[in-house]
Amino acid sequence: MTEARGLLAVDSGGSGLRVVIGTVERGVLAQRESREPVRTGARGIDAGHLMEQLVPLVRELTAEAQLAGVGTAVVGAAGLSTLGEALRAELPDALGREFGVRRLALAADAVTAYTGALGPRPGAVLAAGTGLIAIGTDMKLWRRADGWGHLLGDCGGGAWIGRAGLEAALRAYDGRPGGSEGLLARAEDLFGPMPRLPGQLYPRPDRPAFLASFAPEVAACAEGDPVAAGILREAARYMAESAAAVCPAEGEPRVALTGGLFKMGDPLLVPLEEELSRRLPHARRVAPDGDPLHGAVRIATELASGALTLPGDEAMLCVVTDQED
Repeated sequence: MTEARGLLAVDSGGSGLRVVIGTVERGVLAQRESREPVRTGARGIDAGHLMEQLVPLVRELTAEAQLAGVGTAVVGAAGLSTLGEALRAELPDALGREFGVRRLALAADAVTAYTGALGPRPGAVLAAGTGLIAIGTDMKLWRRADGWGHLLGDCGGGAWIGRAGLEAALRAYDGRPGGSEGLLARAEDLFGPMPRLPGQLYPRPDRPAFLASFAPEVAACAEGDPVAAGILREAARYMAESAAAVCPAEGEPRVALTGGLFKMGDPLLVPLEEELSRRLPHARRVAPDGDPLHGAVRIATELASGALTLPGDEAMLCVVTDQED
């Protein structure tokens, strides 16, 4: 073995787990992923299910990287701030028992997205995929906006756009005002006759992802379809409102966009840039340095070296153990 202790960084989200092993000195050494999302239950995120997936992945990675164990770990998890009770209670002992982890930070996925995009500096990040959350900090406190899930919020996210597009398709099918024949045609191409759509959607455990799968169709339809373009303009307005709610009011904070939703390109980005310029004229738009997994690696490296300067928060970024090896 060439190293006694390594770093473990985990990004747990709606599409599964991504796991990295590395060291402070050598950086990232190996990476794996699982396409199975971690379950949630009565106590929120299921720590046992997370460990079932994590244990074989980490054993493979430590062997590949020739590491004897893991001294420092960071787990970034979607829903941690509201569904993290079981993780906070069970994960420290489980990781210590399985891998020898002595220092652990549990981070909301918004925090790892922020850290991956901007690092330890004031600003705001819009993280948009299936859902949407805005997170900002003045390096004293964290502030978040939205991220309440597809039934209560995530306004402007992929599931929100997809649902709005399918609603417009159904309006056209019914002959009601506000419908879009273009979106109706695209919905029927993807999902078949509209009367079958509720039966495809409602029984599914992954309803947000199903809805979000239609968001690219809304973007593809936007250039010649005022209904589709209007959906994206409204999404941009919601996004900018969330960013403005969390962005520091003083100085020249940075604002970055991260997440797969922005791959839709100009149909969404053009109205979003207009809204951000109007609501945050003092902020500077920058390209993100990296993604949430990069953020988890960055936090793990700083935690292991004693250089972590991000503000702590029981719900958003909690250092559960902080012991010397």
